[in-house]
Amino acid sequence: MKQTNEAQGRLPSLDPIAIVDIGSNSVRLVAYEGLTRAPNPIFNDKLLAGLGKGVATTGKLNEEGVVRALKALERFRVLCRNMKVSEIHVLATAAARDAINGPEFLKAASRAIGAKIELLSGERESQLAAMGVVSGFFKPDGVVGDLGGGSLELADVSGDKLGRGVSLPLGGLALMDISKNSPKKAQKIVREALSNVKLLRKLEGRTFYAVGGTWRALARLHMSQRNYPLNVMHGYVIPPRDASDFASLVERVNAEALVAIESVAAGRRPLLAYGAVVLEEIIRIAKPKEIVVSALGLREGLLYERLSKADRKKDPLIEAARDLNILRSRSPRHGEELRAWTDCFFEASQLVETAEEKRLRHAACLLSDIGWRAHPDYRGEQALNIIANAAFVAIDHSGRAFLALAASYRHISDHNVAPQLRTLTTARLLDRARLLGAATRVGYAISAAMPDVLPRTKLTCTRAKLTLHMPSDLAPLANDRLASRLKALAKIIGRESEIKIGG
Repeated sequence: MKQTNEAQGRLPSLDPIAIVDIGSNSVRLVAYEGLTRAPNPIFNDKLLAGLGKGVATTGKLNEEGVVRALKALERFRVLCRNMKVSEIHVLATAAARDAINGPEFLKAASRAIGAKIELLSGERESQLAAMGVVSGFFKPDGVVGDLGGGSLELADVSGDKLGRGVSLPLGGLALMDISKNSPKKAQKIVREALSNVKLLRKLEGRTFYAVGGTWRALARLHMSQRNYPLNVMHGYVIPPRDASDFASLVERVNAEALVAIESVAAGRRPLLAYGAVVLEEIIRIAKPKEIVVSALGLREGLLYERLSKADRKKDPLIEAARDLNILRSRSPRHGEELRAWTDCFFEASQLVETAEEKRLRHAACLLSDIGWRAHPDYRGEQALNIIANAAFVAIDHSGRAFLALAASYRHISDHNVAPQLRTLTTARLLDRARLLGAATRVGYAISAAMPDVLPRTKLTCTRAKLTLHMPSDLAPLANDRLASRLKALAKIIGRESEIKIGG
């Protein structure tokens, strides 16, 4: 077999791109496979340097934090070289912006990383965070809140339209310094600072998108307390009352006493109470309908900003499903053909389908064959696990559960799989997952997941009967196995089944 040095698990014709984020608490490197509508990280590393510790009271960057940050940047430079990163973007936020020795640090940091550094204004930071949410959610509507170590950035978002951003000195490290390590005093500071923020008055009845490591850590702890069946942070929803009660608990108790605190980095634990204070006050003042966690923020916002207008309009869920189809399916074109084949089936059977349900079905078709390399007895389980935990965006957890279950039902006729995962979706989507799984089982029996076969067949439907039409040269495929799968599909929609050859 011919050997190659090219990674077969990577998409062709993409050059890695890296973003380094020099924040008030952490210094992070994320390298992405390439500049696409659904960027996939190939490397992610961070150091909790604590640059902004003390800036609010001393006006200077933390000396130990500066040393740690510069060493991390030198390491990131070598890592980027080893990954053959084509371009690197370095961003600096509140700590470097506010400290009197910020310019001196940025010069040293630029030498360490070997690249120019963009010092973000508060408004620019809020806009990039909002664009990150636009890139990661399907038609978002609400207010984005990016909580860092030094500041809180807020920006309104509606679809792909952004409102003007606001930056407030309410980051965890800043609050810790100003309040002299007192969450109770911090609450008064936050309440006063947020009371006159007009942007929050637009949030009532809409979604608050929580961005930033401290809020993600709080959400992870909340997940653990609920014994939540997914370990996916992006798109995790917390009802306002529940979020407020949990925030109040975090403010009162020692962080080390919280359930699953070991999942939070030691350097971030002291900031949890201050993140909880800010979140609780936002909920109290603005009354959002829900809190949704975003794993995407200013880094992904920068990538989104650099896309062409045409690429921005692409659906990131479909693009991500298409990428996985290319990387893992026997024939990527078969997945595309399956989309069109099931379009005809849904139209023929007059199944009512919302635009969102159709979007999810199309993604599921692209993902239907990604588990084929596993042992046949475990293909359904592997496909379910891959999809349930994949780095998809622009999908809620209910939709994610639908995709995973539909892929599993493609291989497994037992519809009682993954009982915990099934609790995340609706009865209607569960039924649609079963239906789509049954349809793709029919399609596979005809095509063996190869291209140019399904377009030669057609499913038609009357009030009483579901009929599979096949050309004469495919007649030998009409065996008991295919008939059984077609019968199972017809049963779900309350029809009898038949196979017609020719004509």
